[in-house]
Amino acid sequence: MNVNARGLNPDGTIAREGAPDRVPESFAPVVDAARAEIGARFDATRLHSAYMYGSIPRGTAVPGLSDLDLLLALHAEPAEADRTDARTIERVLDRSHERIDGVGILLHGVATLMSEAERYDGGFFIACLCTPLLGPDLADRLPRYRPTSLLARETNGDLALALPRWRSRAAGAATDAERETLSRTVGRRLVRTGFTLVMPRWEGWTSDLGESAEVFGRYYPERAEQMRIAAAAGRAPTADPAVLGMFLDRLGPWLAAEYTAVHGTKAPRP
Repeated sequence: MNVNARGLNPDGTIAREGAPDRVPESFAPVVDAARAEIGARFDATRLHSAYMYGSIPRGTAVPGLSDLDLLLALHAEPAEADRTDARTIERVLDRSHERIDGVGILLHGVATLMSEAERYDGGFFIACLCTPLLGPDLADRLPRYRPTSLLARETNGDLALALPRWRSRAAGAATDAERETLSRTVGRRLVRTGFTLVMPRWEGWTSDLGESAEVFGRYYPERAEQMRIAAAAGRAPTADPAVLGMFLDRLGPWLAAEYTAVHGTKAPRP
């Protein structure tokens, strides 16, 4: 199926952005190791399916800078043993492969991912942003998605809830490493929220941080430079307290308020 320049299929639905054949050759050993580690620690009684997402399956990963992002869909809701095994996999892969800068594993129960409440959040994530790694593909049980205000609200309509947590982390950050980790997290989230704010008007989808910031800037030119800084921090994190302050005290609060005004707030989760 031909995908247009705005990430849409010919019928106007959002195309799945990653694929196994897009993984850069230099990252193939990392992906193979991830598949092996997951299969060794999560048997079929626990694991329904595993996915990768982010720059590696999109084919845009940079050796030494990009991280490996994984999602495990479990038959039951995640338990402490599942979280322990996931953290072990993260450490093993990160220490064994210099090509990646960190590993992150998300754990979710299939029932949650397939629930009506998650249809336009976790479900969308699986169907459009995740690439199958192991097991049957849950995307086969999900609808096609379009760049609508409903999708915008349910994916990123809860930024206001994250701001207090980030401010608390910033206040407690004692090292540059902690501030860099936070700036990366906040920068990426702000860019994704900024992009989905304008997504229905732009009528397309992208996960590329640079493109997301530029698309946002077309609709909010007065905030374009702040969003470019957020995109830069999302790729190459900074420990500069002034940048974090701008994110948490200026861009973030404005973006949360504007998002609510345009799309409303995300439906409460249990």
